[in-house]
Amino acid sequence: MRSQGRFRRLSGSRQLATVFGLVVLCASSAAIAQMISELTGPVPPMRPIPAPPIPKWVTNDVRVMRAFPDQPPVIPHSIEGYQLTVNTNRCLSCHKREFTVGSGAPMISVTHYMTRDGQMLADVAPRRYFCTACHVPQADVVPLVKNTFRDMSELGFKPTGSE
Repeated sequence: MRSQGRFRRLSGSRQLATVFGLVVLCASSAAIAQMISELTGPVPPMRPIPAPPIPKWVTNDVRVMRAFPDQPPVIPHSIEGYQLTVNTNRCLSCHKREFTVGSGAPMISVTHYMTRDGQMLADVAPRRYFCTACHVPQADVVPLVKNTFRDMSELGFKPTGSE
């Protein structure tokens, strides 16, 4: 009966290798469990964390100096509740060319009336219709990154013809 030989006791070196393998398996599973707890942190991963309070918007209607050349101006007033859809744009009710006299709001740039090819249009170009794609309200918060921009005039450069 040759098949009975398969289930004989393992030799001494094989027993040692099997025990060593089991020890390594237990140690590695403990290390993996410790590593997972370090990655997830002490807080249970599915515990709800309260959101920070929403910052207050700057609503003083004072124009803010731009932080870099060609920066779109920030919106110095609240736009909460403004409808901005394909059919309606509340921004244009004050900032469109024909309404600025009555509202006192600054007129949108003439570039907003141009196509990509520079052709002038009678109305705001479709690519400039959604104002909040470029213009954003300003929140009263500490900046995440310090602004190190310096204007050319601060660097000592003078405009052409100023000599």
